[in-house]
Amino acid sequence: MSNLDRGRAEDMLQVIANDVKKHYYDPKFHGVDFNAKVAEVKQKIEKETSFNMAMSHIAAALDSLDDSHTFFLPPQHAYKHAYGMQYQMVGDKCFVTEVRPKSDAEAKGVKPGDQIVTIFGTPVDRYDLWKIQFVFSVLRPRPAIRLGLQDPSGTKREVDVVAKIRQLKRVTDLTGAGGGSDIWDLVRDEETQEHLGRARTVEYGDKVTVLKVPEFDFTVGEVENMLGKARRHDNLIIDLRGNPGGSVETLKYLVGGVFDKEVKIADRRGRKDTKPEIAKPLHNPYRGKIVVLVDARSASAAELFARVIQLEKRGVVIGDLTSGAVMEAKHYDEKVGTDVVVFYGASITEWDLVMSDGKSLEKVGVTPDELILPAADDLAKGRDPVLAHAVETMGAKITSEEAGKAFPFEWPPERD
Repeated sequence: MSNLDRGRAEDMLQVIANDVKKHYYDPKFHGVDFNAKVAEVKQKIEKETSFNMAMSHIAAALDSLDDSHTFFLPPQHAYKHAYGMQYQMVGDKCFVTEVRPKSDAEAKGVKPGDQIVTIFGTPVDRYDLWKIQFVFSVLRPRPAIRLGLQDPSGTKREVDVVAKIRQLKRVTDLTGAGGGSDIWDLVRDEETQEHLGRARTVEYGDKVTVLKVPEFDFTVGEVENMLGKARRHDNLIIDLRGNPGGSVETLKYLVGGVFDKEVKIADRRGRKDTKPEIAKPLHNPYRGKIVVLVDARSASAAELFARVIQLEKRGVVIGDLTSGAVMEAKHYDEKVGTDVVVFYGASITEWDLVMSDGKSLEKVGVTPDELILPAADDLAKGRDPVLAHAVETMGAKITSEEAGKAFPFEWPPERD
């Protein structure tokens, strides 16, 4: 690591530490001596030989707070990095759920339904999986990831999945001068994210609308439009599986769209006295029967929505225990450098959220009213028994194979 990069890393540490000390909701840091932790990380950076490892040390300082919404946002790498597969917890086991066609994962025989028993020899559990994914996808991407797998028949094997790496420019020109295309590449990336993050609906006869909400990032008009389609039927399934949360405002709109009264989502507890999160009813809210689907990747605002539905007895929650990552945070964007600017930042929790039952969902999650999980063989064959069961509770009937085709998984396009 050059002296320039070392100096940048030390500057980043100090700026992020100051942001945390100024804004973190608990001034006692859960009993962690945060100043001592920062001093320890500074000493490590002084001796470090790798910039990526220096970034990992900064991340470790924030990780010491053990808070789902407080984490380091390191500078973007000069390459795109993908292992060509999706995996998540299902109950207390981790499974491959999607494999990208023509990827090394597919070539190595990795398939949906394979259980990931270990990653680089470390057993995988619900508490640590997101940290593992953060390290190997964001902080220190590896050229290959070693998986200990077990297929649905019980056969075990170990495989190294090689990542596809696309080199990016080390310096991005956002001015568009001289016919540069950097700005348009960013526009295309944003359009792709908007497409993948769109809400989708499926109708089953004259009985049920299924609304798939992949994230909470919609305007009040978009939420009203979603629910306007749902009003054609007396039964609505809101599918929040895989939804990581997002905007608190979108959460308020969606809650307000299914209640005909004002609803308190949660009290906010932080350094300052502040108003609770309140959802006000939208014009002509949906009044039919509601089922909410969740899984282990349903987080933050998605968990809050599901729990409000339970506490207000507005509907039924079906699926898996949610992630238990429920705080209210703000992103602090920072930069270092003059001619060549390096962007970085941190997500910092500013409020704990306490539900109307007096409890926080952080590290607890939402326990569904009906715990229903896909089996390894369901994942392998593309079946969705959770959605099929939910539809059946509303008076319609589809097979788990039909349910598995309702919302096909979409990979983002690859560019050279």
